[in-house]
Amino acid sequence: MPAEEGVTERVVVVVAGGESPRPSAARAVPSGATVIAADAGLEHATALGLDVSVAVGDFDSASPDAVAEAEARGVRVVRHPAAKDATDLELALDEASGLHPSRILVLGGIGDRLDHLLSLLLLLAAPRLADVAAVDAIVGDARIHVVRSERALAGEPGELVSLLALHGRTEGVRTNGLAYPLAGETLEPGSSRGVSNVLTASEARVSVEHGVLVAIFPGRGDEAAT
Repeated sequence: MPAEEGVTERVVVVVAGGESPRPSAARAVPSGATVIAADAGLEHATALGLDVSVAVGDFDSASPDAVAEAEARGVRVVRHPAAKDATDLELALDEASGLHPSRILVLGGIGDRLDHLLSLLLLLAAPRLADVAAVDAIVGDARIHVVRSERALAGEPGELVSLLALHGRTEGVRTNGLAYPLAGETLEPGSSRGVSNVLTASEARVSVEHGVLVAIFPGRGDEAAT
């Protein structure tokens, strides 16, 4: 959602490790955003032309040369032991949350680790990020937007979007601008009720009364929610 009038939006971009994001993902990074890299995300961010401020992880994936070069450039490197209780992405999101941004944008690739992909979705909608006004991700060709109260979602008429409840049931779900409207309905975790809806306009609005859901646009990865 746009920042309130007179309020400067502070965006923190987190570049995940694993498979690299699509090159087009860099176009979604606003000027002046703070960039945090999760382990091998350090090299991915460099390939995207992004200036990293903080690199976080156990650095079992990023090359030692890349880490050394980053430190020489003044990047703050936060090292964690390999035997840890959180993924590098979770640690990077904690760093991002600590900056008190108005928006967090995660960039990553689909990769071949289904467990990591599911973990990413759960992390985006985790209670620890509830105070961040907008949490989004571009993962491969997909766009993901967390909805806690209300979001405006930009797209193209005919574009697919799925609404999935996470961390419990999502109540009072209402939509505008979708072919299959929801009018105060409840989405349960594990239900496919919100899968494969369709935009009927260039913008849809989704609101919830209680709970959290993610809106997933599976086919495009270079646009951002308003």
